[in-house]
Amino acid sequence: MGSADGRQTDFSGAIQAALQRGDRMGALALLSQAEQAAPGDKALKMQRAMVHRASGNLTAALAALDDALSLDPYDFVALLSKAALIERLDGERAAAALYRNALAIAPPEDELPAQLRAPTERARQVVAQTREALEAHLLAKTAAADSELSGEARRRFAESVGIFSGRLKAYVHEPLLLHYPRLPAIPFYDRALFPWLPDLEAASGLIVEELQGALAAAKGDFAPYIAYPKGTPVNQWGELNHSPRWSSFFLWKDGARQDGACRLCPKTAALLERLPLAATPGYAPTAMFSALEAHTHIPPHTGSTNVRLLCHLPLILPGPARFRVGNETRDWKMGEAWVFDDTIEHEAWNDADELRVILILDVWNPLLEPAERELVSELLVARKGFYEAS
Repeated sequence: MGSADGRQTDFSGAIQAALQRGDRMGALALLSQAEQAAPGDKALKMQRAMVHRASGNLTAALAALDDALSLDPYDFVALLSKAALIERLDGERAAAALYRNALAIAPPEDELPAQLRAPTERARQVVAQTREALEAHLLAKTAAADSELSGEARRRFAESVGIFSGRLKAYVHEPLLLHYPRLPAIPFYDRALFPWLPDLEAASGLIVEELQGALAAAKGDFAPYIAYPKGTPVNQWGELNHSPRWSSFFLWKDGARQDGACRLCPKTAALLERLPLAATPGYAPTAMFSALEAHTHIPPHTGSTNVRLLCHLPLILPGPARFRVGNETRDWKMGEAWVFDDTIEHEAWNDADELRVILILDVWNPLLEPAERELVSELLVARKGFYEAS
C-alpha cells in the first residue's frame, strides 16, 4: 500500500501537469481529491485559491483563502492575498483593515521574497491612502465645531483625529523606574504652570557666558552621556554609547551637587537653587549642560518617572535643531524654554553644522501635592535602600 506522502506527491505532480496544459477544471478536481486525503494541508487550499483566482472566480478564491486562514490565521501570504481580493471585489476602504493586519505580521524587508514586494508595497499604499482619506473626512465633518475651540483644545482634537484615523500613535507614559498613576500624559506642559520660566529665560545670557567658560576650562569634563558597561545590551544606543557626539557637563547629578562644576558656573548654580528642582536623594535633582554635535540624532527613548518633568533651555543654537515628544515636534528657539514629560517617547536632532548645547534640569510635576512629593521621595529612597541592603 502506498504512503500518504506518496499519494500527495502523485497529486502534486498531476495538479502541476493539469495547470501547465491550462486544464484548470482538471486541476480543481485533483485538488479536491487531494484535500479529501489531506484536509489539514494549507498549501492545497492556497493552491486552490490561486487556480480560482486565475479563472476569475474571485468569490471561490476568497473562500479557499478563508479555509487556509482557518488553519493558520497568521499566514502572511494568505492574509495579503485575501486583502488583494477584497480590494478587487469591494474597493480600497474595505481592504484597508486586512492589509493593515497583513502588514503587522510581514517579514522584515530584507527577508521579503521578491514576488511579494510589489503586493506588500500596494498594501502600504492602500493603508496610507485610506488613513489620509479618513482623516480628511473626519476633519471636514467636524470643521464647524472645531472653530469654537481654543488653540490648545484644537491641537488636542487634531491629534485625536490623527490617532482615530490610524495615522498617529497614541503615546503613553513609559517610565523606566516609577509610574505614578492618574497623572495625564502631556507631552509639553502649559507654561502657566511654571511661573519661574521667564526668570530662567531672562538669565540665558549669563548662563551662556558661564557655559562658554566651562567649555574653555573644562571641555574634558563634558563626558559621553550614554556610557553602558561592556557586555550590556545597548539597544538603540549603539552609535552614541561612549561617544562624544552627545556629551554632558553636570551641575547636579542624581541629587548630588557637583561642586567643581558649580564653582565654574556660580551664577547658574545660584539660579538653579532658587528653582523648584525635584529633590530625591540618590535620584534628583539633575541639572546639566547637554551638548550635541553637528548632524547628530538622539534616538527615541523614555525617562525614569513621571513624578518629575524636564525643562530645556537652549544656550548654543547655531542652526536648525528639532525635538519630538509623542506626536509633537518643536524647533528650539533662543530664549524660549519648555517643560515636558520625558516618560513619553521623545527624540532630538541637531541639524546644524556646529555644536548645539542646552541646559536640562528636572522639576517636580506641578500636579503633585507637596506632601506627595515628600512621600514619593521616601518611596524611591526606600527602594534604593532595599536593593543596597541585599
